[in-house]
Amino acid sequence: MDPSMNKLLKWSVQNSQPQNGDGTAVAPPANEAGRNLTPDMINALFGGPTEADLMKAAMEVLHSDESDLENKLIAFDNFEQLIEGIDNANNLEPLGLWTPLVKLLHHEEAEMRRYAAWCIGTAVQNNEKAQDKLVVLNAIPTLVNMATTEPNPAARKKSIYALSSAVRNYQPAMNELVKALPEGYPTEKVDSGDMEAVDSIMNKLRETPVGSA
Repeated sequence: MDPSMNKLLKWSVQNSQPQNGDGTAVAPPANEAGRNLTPDMINALFGGPTEADLMKAAMEVLHSDESDLENKLIAFDNFEQLIEGIDNANNLEPLGLWTPLVKLLHHEEAEMRRYAAWCIGTAVQNNEKAQDKLVVLNAIPTLVNMATTEPNPAARKKSIYALSSAVRNYQPAMNELVKALPEGYPTEKVDSGDMEAVDSIMNKLRETPVGSA
């Protein structure tokens, strides 16, 4: 049995309404009726898609040649909201969604690049598992390239946001950042836990005009 269905079954048994002597139902306390009932369990109850299903469907739209830009951006917006939750962010790897997400940093449309960087920044924020995946996929140099050469200001801003989220309190990502930064930035080891040092690098990226770094 699907784990979510198993939990749903247990929930339904635990919260089934007892009967009064006259056959009417006894309502459970208001603060107990919805206890431990997750969105995925509710979807399973009513036959709707799980959040994992929605994430996979969104990624299919993002890589579909049949979807126009407007629908892709709607899918990206939904995807970003889903991965705000750390459980869904950590689900990117088992669902095989990290690689297709990183590929979208190279999309010809600036808005697609912007959303890709935005989603990456959301997924890795205060999330060591996701930060590590970004290092494994060698995405830090791509984000640095966006931060220093991206002609679209909004996309560039999100690439810096992604870098800022990726390196804070995660030394392997910070080491990759230092190696990828152009001339004029720190070349020695920077402590990922030193927020002032991190902010200094990010502020310089924001303030340096594209092409002059």
